[in-house]
Amino acid sequence: MNLFVIIKAMIIKCDLLIKNGKVVLPNKIENVDIAVKDEKIILIGLNLNVEANEIVDASGKIVVPGAIDAHTHLAMSYKTTFSADDYFTGTRAALCGGTTSIIDYPCQTKGVSIKETLKPRFEMCQKDACADYSFHCAITDFNDGEILNEMDEACENGITSYKGYMVYKKEGMMLSDQMISTLLKRTKEVGAILNLHAENYEMLEERCQKYLKEGKTSPWYHYMSRPESVAAEADKRAIRLATNLKAPLYLVHMSDKEGLEAAIQAKQAGFDIKIETCPHYLEFTNEVYKRVDGINFVCSPPMKNKESQDALWKALNDGYIDTIATDHCPFKKEEKLWGKDDFTKTPNGCAGIENMYPYMLSKANEGKTTFETVVKVCSYNPAKIFGCKNKGSIEIGKDADIVIFDPNKDFVISVKNMHSNYDYTIWEGHKCHGYIDSTYLRGKLVFKDGKFLGKRGSGKFIKRTRYNRG
Repeated sequence: MNLFVIIKAMIIKCDLLIKNGKVVLPNKIENVDIAVKDEKIILIGLNLNVEANEIVDASGKIVVPGAIDAHTHLAMSYKTTFSADDYFTGTRAALCGGTTSIIDYPCQTKGVSIKETLKPRFEMCQKDACADYSFHCAITDFNDGEILNEMDEACENGITSYKGYMVYKKEGMMLSDQMISTLLKRTKEVGAILNLHAENYEMLEERCQKYLKEGKTSPWYHYMSRPESVAAEADKRAIRLATNLKAPLYLVHMSDKEGLEAAIQAKQAGFDIKIETCPHYLEFTNEVYKRVDGINFVCSPPMKNKESQDALWKALNDGYIDTIATDHCPFKKEEKLWGKDDFTKTPNGCAGIENMYPYMLSKANEGKTTFETVVKVCSYNPAKIFGCKNKGSIEIGKDADIVIFDPNKDFVISVKNMHSNYDYTIWEGHKCHGYIDSTYLRGKLVFKDGKFLGKRGSGKFIKRTRYNRG
């Protein structure tokens, strides 16, 4: 018997075999089996010659890579409180929604280095995180140039993305255009990418003061203070700054048609502009701020009009939206009510970390988009953009972050069946046509049939590679 026949006849031992599922691969959907060993995908194909410790029959189900939520705010401080989810409850909820990795946003403050900013976050995640994790570092102060000098070393250590805010001046977070330009140049130099929250602070502040003086304090005026034009001006300004410098730019939580169109035009002209949007902009419009519970939907940027929502869906299906992320930053009901008589006092943020992937997969199941598109924007693209080299797709050698989606399982979202630490959700009553059956993190079952099966502190840091436009 020749060597080829001998090798072909060898039985490979593995930890897990997922059989008979319809698998969303990087370039196609195919009925194949997946073999996992030592946390990695080792074989993909039919009639695999393996002996598995565990065999899972995924007949009638869709098998997709675990999602990557590249925009979360866990354990984020706000005035006298924190966002409702810490790194345990937030990543637990993520896994239960098929999101196996998160990239969180620690915020640097005046005089503090990147390393010092991230140190307590690493400590919290090592103790609490159930999913794999990494960080973008929000920059608010250059610390006499030390931050800029530190960026190269931070990139070498796997922190390859940074954030800037064009708002939150009173909170000490807002960057000037000059600072944004400096960051764009520096991130380009070191192989990183700048993520930017684009709203025009002066325009929104003027509107806020006007409405408060007129006694217009309801949640509707949160939207009215930050309408489409406020976001669009900042989007276009940010794009001009980036294109003039030929630097990569990642626009977070895109919500408005005009800004979206400007970003698409820049893409078409060959500039490296990435666009992120969120499920709540795809599902809700500004009409939510007229509801009795409108205060629960206060986030920045707020939901926009139907025209913007339609434009986002079209851009998604046309391939111009690069990523879907959640901007997950929920607060408790009593904290949201701080703004019941003054919308400017409402803590900004909504839940979404457990809802993103089920929502998007459900929309694919309904025909609103495709499963390939969902996997691309929720998993493959975030991994590629942010240098998560072992994540983002079902391929040999990648981490076995695998989600089995049951297209025949209808599910109604309620605060009662979520796994976060909040006491309400903007997704209450939303019907998903199809839902997550099970989630595997590096080959280990962490969610099945509504139950969290993971372990606190089992998440691993994702050391990311430097940004490569390729």
